[in-house]
Amino acid sequence: MKSFAALVLVTPAVIVLHSGGTDSGTPPAQLPQVVVDSDYYDGGSPSSAKVELGRMLFFDKILSGNRNIACATCHHPDLGTTDGLALGLGEGLQGLGPERRAGSAKAAGVHGRVPRNSPALFNLGAKEFTRLFHDGRVETDPDGLYEGGFITPARWRLPRGLDNVLAAQAMLPVGAPVEMAGQKGENSIADAVSLGNLARSGGVWEELGKRLRDIPEYVELFKSAFPERVTGAADVNYVLAANAIAAFETSAFRADDSPFDRYQRGETGALSRNAERGANLFYGRAGCRSCHSGKFQTDHEFHAIGMPQIGPGKSDNGDTDYWAVTGERAFPEDLGRGRVSERPEDDYKFRTPSLRNVAITGPWGHDGTYQTLEDVVRHHADPVTALDAYELDGSLLPPLDGVLEFTAVGSKLTQSWLNQHRLRAFLMRDDWVQTRAALRGRIAAANELAPLSLSDQDIDDIVAFLESLTDPSAQSLAHLVPRRVPSGLPVAN
Repeated sequence: MKSFAALVLVTPAVIVLHSGGTDSGTPPAQLPQVVVDSDYYDGGSPSSAKVELGRMLFFDKILSGNRNIACATCHHPDLGTTDGLALGLGEGLQGLGPERRAGSAKAAGVHGRVPRNSPALFNLGAKEFTRLFHDGRVETDPDGLYEGGFITPARWRLPRGLDNVLAAQAMLPVGAPVEMAGQKGENSIADAVSLGNLARSGGVWEELGKRLRDIPEYVELFKSAFPERVTGAADVNYVLAANAIAAFETSAFRADDSPFDRYQRGETGALSRNAERGANLFYGRAGCRSCHSGKFQTDHEFHAIGMPQIGPGKSDNGDTDYWAVTGERAFPEDLGRGRVSERPEDDYKFRTPSLRNVAITGPWGHDGTYQTLEDVVRHHADPVTALDAYELDGSLLPPLDGVLEFTAVGSKLTQSWLNQHRLRAFLMRDDWVQTRAALRGRIAAANELAPLSLSDQDIDDIVAFLESLTDPSAQSLAHLVPRRVPSGLPVAN
């Protein structure tokens, strides 16, 4: 008779998983320490007033240049704090998640896809998350390089007063044209972005602060959330807004009561036998823990694992083949961490994602290339083979029937639709890198993972373990969506 798994307490909060008999064929695996309140900012419980202000801001389109998109549009609670898309469709469009589409009017048009997959927000309020975004371009600044206290693309322009790296992250999407700011000529925020003006007079963050100061209900919420810093409208600013958004995310998206967490805390029946075997593989023979280590299954480092690239990329590396073939001036590669560090050895590396709630945050990969966890696990087992075999499924990327560009009319810039010939050329970017052997070869050459022999049963067991990392509360977050927001704009739902 096969034996069931048992927990052996080694030290407080450290356990060893045993799958007895011949169930796994692997030795016992030591698991990470359990998650506790002190792992999070403010013990995981920021002030209720700050959280409520952050909730309103998170769902309010007032923070976008054209007042038509909110943080929640791309990080919606109903979609696992992502947008359910491989590559997002940001500012100007209509709908939510996989139903998001460009409209026929220029005000609801699109200039392109967001180049990377929308990251999930679960547990980012844990203090160990010191680097954010797929390439880690926002991180803490232990050497004090910048007065703002964080290393970001804003560099010296980042203002002081941000509570943590999660708040620093919230400063950036509002200044991205394709995400929240809009295009030059559409609004004052987009115009400030076009001039590179984030922090000066008339800059992005000042303009957003003015919008919030002009709404009495927001002023009262700021006074409640920051009683020592806000006594009237003049004290409201976007730095405080970012701090409130971070507080909301810390509180609302904490997720550490999964079956795996309960198993760690002594509930031996919390995991299925498949998941137990999967945990032994994950922390043992399969070697997943070499990168997905720690309480949140991430080492917070950057690794090249041969993930296929789809979409427009980040204009890296200067390869001119696409330009030569299509006549469109674009460079559809994405160097990942290398474009931040400017070190060739970091090319095609991306931050190890946390695996908490991973089963509900697909599509997976830095550009959302895979639609099932099984496919992701199989990729990890033999990255180069999987990379070469990958073919883009058209259902991953919503169709773009029209794409806008800026053109000159006399002395003015105006937006016009690409003609059908140029639209076809534009859409070739969706799988350009993957279908070019030389570009695909660069990704393969950077791969760090050796092939690993896993049976179909092994893969099923690892997937079962990954599914055991889902906190049930994360599957029902509709209560976070407010019925209304202080601006009176439609709520992002």
